Amino acid sequence: MPTDIHTLQTKLHDGSATRAGVIAAAAELARQPAAQSVLLHATFEAAAETARAADTAARAGQPLHPLAGLPVSVKDLFDVAGEVTRAGSPVRDDAAPAAADATVVRRLREAGAALVGRTNMTEFAFSGVGINPHFGTPVNPADRSVARIPGGSSSGAAVSVALGLAVAGLGSDTGGSIRIPAALCGLTGFKPTQRRVPLDGAFPLSYTLDTACAMARSVHDCALVDSVIADQAVVPASKAAAGIRLAVPRQYLLDDLDATVARAFDRTLGLLSAAGVGIEPVDLPELAELPGINATGGFTAPEAYAIHRHVLAARRGQYDPRVAMRIERGAAMSAPDYVDLVRARAAWIARVLARIEGFDAVACPTVPMVAPPVAPLLADDDLFFRTNALLLRNTSAFNFLDGCSISLPCHQPGELPVGLMLSHGALRDAQLLGTAIALETIVRPAA
Repeated sequence: MPTDIHTLQTKLHDGSATRAGVIAAAAELARQPAAQSVLLHATFEAAAETARAADTAARAGQPLHPLAGLPVSVKDLFDVAGEVTRAGSPVRDDAAPAAADATVVRRLREAGAALVGRTNMTEFAFSGVGINPHFGTPVNPADRSVARIPGGSSSGAAVSVALGLAVAGLGSDTGGSIRIPAALCGLTGFKPTQRRVPLDGAFPLSYTLDTACAMARSVHDCALVDSVIADQAVVPASKAAAGIRLAVPRQYLLDDLDATVARAFDRTLGLLSAAGVGIEPVDLPELAELPGINATGGFTAPEAYAIHRHVLAARRGQYDPRVAMRIERGAAMSAPDYVDLVRARAAWIARVLARIEGFDAVACPTVPMVAPPVAPLLADDDLFFRTNALLLRNTSAFNFLDGCSISLPCHQPGELPVGLMLSHGALRDAQLLGTAIALETIVRPAA
């Protein structure tokens, strides 16, 4: 049964579970039909060796990191020594195997994590939907009657955690790629301040916005993984719910919510208010400026084009056409336009931070919709791009802010998953995690 790291640690300590048993159960789950297209490359045998070694060390009384011997999945854009980093694309089938682990992968290994394999993703991480036409699309486990998207781009990472193949999924977040699938699959996803976590050995999408991060089943689990990959023990600031102040923007982030999301968000605000949390509607007109500021493609399109332009010219037919189309948009941005964008962002960040100073977080739905069915999005390009833009709208605002952000599940039994997103500015990670921990038990879905 999928569970969080704290619960597993309790079972390990009382002898009702072993790390090797956890890996064996994860390997069995990976063979089930629900796990199809989740892992592009599985390494359960090596993970089992790591788990057995951790069990032996534990029996000998050696101190172990909480992740030691537990299954962790790795998004396909991170280098793992000896493996090809395909970034979800056949374009890189002939790339040389990585000579060394990405820094974040190495740090997970050093903590003793048992790496169970490379997870599927949107090709080159360029979509929030999670569809991959080359390797299949992992199906969202939240609905067994209709095949729904998992969200992207860290699609396989989310499903690996939701199904119980991993206790945490290492992924990335450029415009929402951790928080979107976490919200749609009923998980917790934390995007730290970008500069805190190294990107060495990660195949890039946007040098300006890419963030290495993870999703798991609780705020504590996300904070635990973050402390490993950032090599920085960020201790969540201790807070009580009563007295926390949340800013709820009147502009942009609450537009076009579907009925399930609107109902869950309103109910969540009511629960928080009853617990003594200050819910304060605020004006953030700067949010409505974002489409105009990014009208020429934002940072991602030109930076992705700079990365891909030579390979794209030679091998476009091997790309997902929808990804290629978005990359090629970056060819039109001039150097002066790019400089203007950099300067506009800096000024925009300063204005937004001035408005949210004094609040513990900005609160909004992580995404405006529950996970839509896969089939219509495969068939209709216009629907795909409209859906993708809406999925990314709220999350990408806080990438542009250069801030930290976390998505917490806030739906109820019988509802498709909905995420509550809490966000603030750069290097407020400890404070934000403290706020999220204080609110998690209030908003968490009932068992």
